[in-house]
Amino acid sequence: AAPPPSSPASQKSRRPISESGRKSRRRRRRPPTGRVPRPVDATMTDYDHAAIKSKAAAACGWNFIVLMSRQGKIRLSEFFSSYSESQKKRILRDIAADVLPRQAKMCNIIEKGEYKFVYRRYASLYFIVGAPAEMNELIVLEQIHLFVEALDGYFNSVCELDLVFSLHKSLMILFEMFIGGMLCESNRREVLQQIVEAEEMVEQMTKPGEDTSSQLDDGLSFQEQFQLGRKPGARGPRGGR
Repeated sequence: AAPPPSSPASQKSRRPISESGRKSRRRRRRPPTGRVPRPVDATMTDYDHAAIKSKAAAACGWNFIVLMSRQGKIRLSEFFSSYSESQKKRILRDIAADVLPRQAKMCNIIEKGEYKFVYRRYASLYFIVGAPAEMNELIVLEQIHLFVEALDGYFNSVCELDLVFSLHKSLMILFEMFIGGMLCESNRREVLQQIVEAEEMVEQMTKPGEDTSSQLDDGLSFQEQFQLGRKPGARGPRGGR
């Protein structure tokens, strides 16, 4: 007897698995309505990478540094980031209101939103640095101490009066160590050597019969004049009267 004819359902089940897999692979998925895939813009990714790098670089430098006495007198202030005059005044008011009343055992870090105050006190002088919120506070404290050591090496036991009467020398040391708020020279001896060479160059440019050495003596202490190789009140070349 002839076998009964197979039903269409049985024929569909007898198809090989490989053939049904090929057909399923050929089917293309259509995106759902309302969601159209957008091509990746290369310029946007480059812009994002550049923004991340600039933000990381900005987190490695200071925004500003302020040297303030216990009485609230500003002995030195330098802003490495762009601030308006009103913003600078507000920052100085915040420093006087937040930092000066603090006790010695309190934390040396005060968060102020986009930046934070990191300070150290030496005798009667506060060294306050405005650092980005992402920057490591311990690194800022070490950088402040390095700057103080450079000042102490130049002025030979620096005091507040040295900063008052020799502000330009303090700024020279600051700019020799920090460029745009970032530490570029951490060797104290190299910094002091560059300052001394700049002063010697100014003295060598003195023309015969012209008293330009007084420009260096203005505001210099006796210790500074001895370090430059001149006697107090001397005019002219090194060691000469």
